[in-house]
Amino acid sequence: MSGAHMTRAERRQARRIRRFDNPWLNPKLIWGAGLLLSIIFIGIVGRVLWDLELVFTGSSPLKLPPLGFENLRGQPGVMAHPIGTDGGGRDMLAMIIIGAPNTLFVGLLASLIGMSIGIFLGFSAGFLGGRIDDTIRVGADVMITIPPLLILVVFQSAFGDVTLTMMALLIAGFVWQSPTRLIRAQVLSMKQSGYVQMAQLSGASTSHIMFREMMPNLVPYLFGSFIASVTTSIVTAVGLEVLGLGPQRIPTLGRTIYEAINAGALIQNLWWWWGIPTLLLGVIFIGLLLINLGLDEVSNPRLRRLS
Repeated sequence: MSGAHMTRAERRQARRIRRFDNPWLNPKLIWGAGLLLSIIFIGIVGRVLWDLELVFTGSSPLKLPPLGFENLRGQPGVMAHPIGTDGGGRDMLAMIIIGAPNTLFVGLLASLIGMSIGIFLGFSAGFLGGRIDDTIRVGADVMITIPPLLILVVFQSAFGDVTLTMMALLIAGFVWQSPTRLIRAQVLSMKQSGYVQMAQLSGASTSHIMFREMMPNLVPYLFGSFIASVTTSIVTAVGLEVLGLGPQRIPTLGRTIYEAINAGALIQNLWWWWGIPTLLLGVIFIGLLLINLGLDEVSNPRLRRLS
């Protein structure tokens, strides 16, 4: 039957069949990736189309509201600053163009480093066993009981002004434990499978078995763990920045919220100063949540049938 003569119910059923045949065409996964890509798109295109010099203090009029609104002094928003300015005379759009990708960068870099450590330690502990397993497992259990925000506050206070990369490295030191435990558990269950036994009998090296035979089967779980790690890293970074312990001269969403709170934006009804960065953080977290849910459905056929 041609597509033109199919009923609506038949077209819906055909779409569900195609989605089941290709689990990566998952609506949650696509929407979540779209939200995160939109943040990156804003950062790339905005740097070309917008004047980033407006991010400096005193480059714009103070406390202008977004277009269509008025501030407490009756000043309306202007086209030159479509989402307003802050109390230091900085254009909010310029700050968002620079700050939103910076926040996402810290989360991605910290998670990439933490996941790399977790993959190596998790595979080593689960596959090699023995004293290596005991040492890695105890180390992960000890580290997971330490409150990371408290330790990071001490580190940040000692270092003073830090770069985005340094902050990501510090956060990465506290996000490898969960991936290590998850991967170790998965490797222990896969270790007794038939294809691993055959690879061992054929004389394949340990690294070949771990990273060429076993890892491809863990890709959905690794992606899911990575997304959860990104969320944790961003929350930690924003928490540090809201406390005033992040980078001092580099715009981020957390730093913008800190400056708004510190300058009394809540009392002065400058809602755009803290509200727009908070909204963008919400968009980032919703995107990460949708990707995580989509990856769960990709790795679990039962969830795909229910969707």
